Amino acid sequence: MSARNRIRGFAVLVLLCAMIFGTAKPAFAADPQQSAAPSAATAADEASGTLYSARGVATCMKCHDTAINGPDRTYKASTSIFQTPHATKGDARAPFAQHDCESCHGPSEAHVASHPAPGQKRALPAVVFNGPNASPVSARNEVCLSCHQNGLRMDWVGSQHQDNNLACVSCHTIHVAKDPILVKATQPEKCFGCHAEQRALTLQFSHHPVREGKVVCSDCHNPHGSAGPSLLKKVRVTDLCYGCHADKRGPMLWEHQPVREDCTNCHNPHGSVNPRLLKEKVPFLCLDCHAATNDMGGVGVSVHSNAPGSGSLYLYGDRSCLNCHSQIHGSNSPSGSTFFR
Repeated sequence: MSARNRIRGFAVLVLLCAMIFGTAKPAFAADPQQSAAPSAATAADEASGTLYSARGVATCMKCHDTAINGPDRTYKASTSIFQTPHATKGDARAPFAQHDCESCHGPSEAHVASHPAPGQKRALPAVVFNGPNASPVSARNEVCLSCHQNGLRMDWVGSQHQDNNLACVSCHTIHVAKDPILVKATQPEKCFGCHAEQRALTLQFSHHPVREGKVVCSDCHNPHGSAGPSLLKKVRVTDLCYGCHADKRGPMLWEHQPVREDCTNCHNPHGSVNPRLLKEKVPFLCLDCHAATNDMGGVGVSVHSNAPGSGSLYLYGDRSCLNCHSQIHGSNSPSGSTFFR
């Protein structure tokens, strides 16, 4: 064996001994800054006298691994929590990387240790999210917002849903692999639980494809708060509609003022008995603005005249006014001032 090979063999032997006897750590060891975060939090809890269950989730699952229904205890099995990001122990931000179930339900040693007499109820966890013994809404939401306060939730404070004392768990289901509010097929049913009027409108003849599963409420609305009206994701209604209907955006050489102002001047976005989500049947929708002008119904105007025997052309056909004014959203034709082309 050459001197070089002997030196290499000796170096490998020294490294193996160092790893075995703990004088060095392998290159793939966890980052000390990452691994120190949970232990630091645990030390702070111990110093403050906060009482957490010694065995964490293993203690909780002694009771909460099966569904129990009865006069004293009624709850669903919680085992599906292990299929969610909340139960990821490898992520320091996840609840299970801290105090398992008690990261959300609060220190509940008293709940675990209590042994009530027959007919008595066990002491409740620090935070109860559902049921008749649920904690105040502010306490429940505080737990959720301790992690989920950025992004789409940054406008939650002062939003309509917060003002109506809505809890996060009123919409979200945590102990399931797929939260129904986050799935297109099931999200509308959650929203319609409160918004019955919008549910009825989506059942009308003309509607956005909500029932078909192609569009959901959160495509247009941010339920966690918004700077726009009705929790819309954009400040202006038109900007939201243009996201899908870009051909109506413009700018046009000739612009129809109601279109530029607000699409809901003419359309009901949740549904209508009229074609194209129109709030009224044309020409009555057009007459809301044009009835007082000589353009509609003037005896001396041959095309729009409603005099006996004139024919009242603007009332003919299903499209009515749109038979002629086909480019009602705006026109780029030099001769399109009346939206003919």
